[in-house]
This record gives sequence, C-alpha cells and structure tokens, in this order.
Amino acid sequence: MSIQANQTTIYIGFNDAQTGVQKFESDKYLSTLKYMCRNYKIGFSVQELSGGYFFEDGSYTEENGLMLRLINVPEKTVTELAKDICIFFNQESVMVTTTPTSVVFIQDKI
Repeated sequence: MSIQANQTTIYIGFNDAQTGVQKFESDKYLSTLKYMCRNYKIGFSVQELSGGYFFEDGSYTEENGLMLRLINVPEKTVTELAKDICIFFNQESVMVTTTPTSVVFIQDKI
C-alpha cells in the first residue's frame, strides 16, 4: 500500500561562514548531524557530497557537505532542525527542498 508523503532534503555545507574553510573532518559533521536527528526523533538518510556556494557578499566557495533526506517530517520540525544546523555548523544558510512523494514499505518473511 502506497502513502502520499513529503520528501524534504536539506543541503549542508562544511565551510565555515566566516573563514570559508572546513574546520573539522567530515566524520565530525556526520556524527553531529546523526546526533541531532536522533534528538529530534526523526528517521533520515544522509549522503556525502561536494558542491559550490555563492555567499551573500558574492564570493564563491567549493566545499564538501551532506545531503539529509527526511520523509513526512512536519515543516515546523524541518525549519527548527535547519536553524540548528546553521548554528552548529556555522553556516550562512542551508538549502531546504520539499517535494511530494509516494512511500511504500515492503516486508517479507521466510
């Protein structure tokens, strides 16, 4: 049985908002993000990625980061989590996208 849900993706860079460089090893950011999701009591999947970002002042940086994917998490919770990520990772911003999706849980037993 398929259910309609929202899929939210949060894109998080590692470069510090003030210095423009990555301050910690990637594993530190990943473990912090996992800890945050556990505390918010939300299921998630996460992927490492690399990309580029233009700061509000027009400067450009290329950086490593994470793509956090959430299914059917309330918008208020997503917003709170995204704000916390900005603070903990010292980001100018994080990008949040939301799209409708269908979810099917498949189970089978021997």
